Amino acid sequence: MSDILTVRNPRNGEFDYEISVIGNDEISALAKKMRAKQKKWLAQGLEYRISILNKLKEAVANHRDEMIKALSDDTGRLYISVAEVDGISNAIDRWITVARSVSAPETKNSGSMPFIEYRSELIPYAVVGVISPWNFPLTLSLIDALPAMMSGATAIVKPSEVTPRFAGPLKKAIAEVEELNDIIHFIDGDGSTGASLIDHVDIVCFTGSVATGRLVAERAAKNLIPAILELGGKDPAIVLEDADLDRAVTSLLRASIVNTGQACQSVERIYVHKNLYDDFVEKIVEKAKKVELNYPNLNSGHIGPIIFEKQADIIREQLDDALAKGAQIHTGGEIEHHGGGLWCRPTVVTNINHEMDIITKETFGPVLPIMSFESDEEAIRLANDTEYGLSGSVYSENMEHANEIAVQIEAGGISINEGSLTGFMHEAEKNSFKLSGLGESRMGPAGYHRFFRKRAIMTNTADAFPIEAFDEKNANYP
Repeated sequence: MSDILTVRNPRNGEFDYEISVIGNDEISALAKKMRAKQKKWLAQGLEYRISILNKLKEAVANHRDEMIKALSDDTGRLYISVAEVDGISNAIDRWITVARSVSAPETKNSGSMPFIEYRSELIPYAVVGVISPWNFPLTLSLIDALPAMMSGATAIVKPSEVTPRFAGPLKKAIAEVEELNDIIHFIDGDGSTGASLIDHVDIVCFTGSVATGRLVAERAAKNLIPAILELGGKDPAIVLEDADLDRAVTSLLRASIVNTGQACQSVERIYVHKNLYDDFVEKIVEKAKKVELNYPNLNSGHIGPIIFEKQADIIREQLDDALAKGAQIHTGGEIEHHGGGLWCRPTVVTNINHEMDIITKETFGPVLPIMSFESDEEAIRLANDTEYGLSGSVYSENMEHANEIAVQIEAGGISINEGSLTGFMHEAEKNSFKLSGLGESRMGPAGYHRFFRKRAIMTNTADAFPIEAFDEKNANYP
């Protein structure tokens, strides 16, 4: 008998949903069936797969309202839930464009041995495992599953047990596309389910914390399969002396608090040149105070509840640590309780240093720690003083100056005069630095190519190599 997990609603705090934990034997049987189905899925060719995924777009449209409702119940927000659902169609179109851009294998001649012809073929993994997080449940499930299916692979997705509701209506949409039967499956469960999944797939994609990412990597290594990990971030922003102050304030408030700061690419540290610092703090505090919670009305306000109640504890602990070490909070700063949900208003914090958890540990909340700096060298040193390296941003009206700083930040994606552009634009390839991840980029063409292995086909068009060629008497050595 399967274990039952109850799921909390972030807006009212009630445990109003249940899922059944899928066991190892069920996952094993499912993976075996999908492995067999994958051969035909691949053999039918790219244009066939494109036609089927276009059918999925239509099926999703048929269940749009139900999916938005389920996703809103998962996350307690509406605007971003609508954007996630409506973004499926654009994501499929983007992967279609990428897949069609891949050229057929070309036969070449070796440079050192021209009589040897070779070509490299792309062979997709049969079964891809996806373990997705709770902050963008739908988008971060399909960011791996869609290109995997496009490549000719099958995909098993394990959503977070914190936000599993969206999978119900998505399964209904998938079921309407008969050709996707046993090409993609969503399974419910907890950490044990994810661990078992790694034992039965050919490659695993994980988005989540560094701590869990280490466990995923270790399990994958034990099975000698690749692991693609998108982990935590502590993204810095550097506001240079020649920055447009109003632009920086506007951009960084949004980049720090959108989705209640529950995004890996959220700006979590802001370094401002000393000559702009006072004005910057004054302006961002003024703007932050105008931000409203989307409570009690789901259809109004700017930021939603804290989705995962344990994250509220982390935010509170970091703020307490900062206050105990001399920090000053200008706005927000409390975990508020409304209607059973947990909320946090934009929290601007100053008088901080790198001895505080709020600067060194991922917060994943709408908190804006701000420090001043005197020189470019100091700003770069502070920005790089972290174990994370996901992304960052630089603000300057001098593009040459901005780029000089950007290339010295130890992170995979750097936005200039904007924050967290990787959350908007997915064409640019990037890799995570330090503890922020492992493996190929999920964006750009690499996001598609990561689901292929390469097979080399080599032909010797000359005479065969005889064993006599390796006679020791032929060795040219004194």
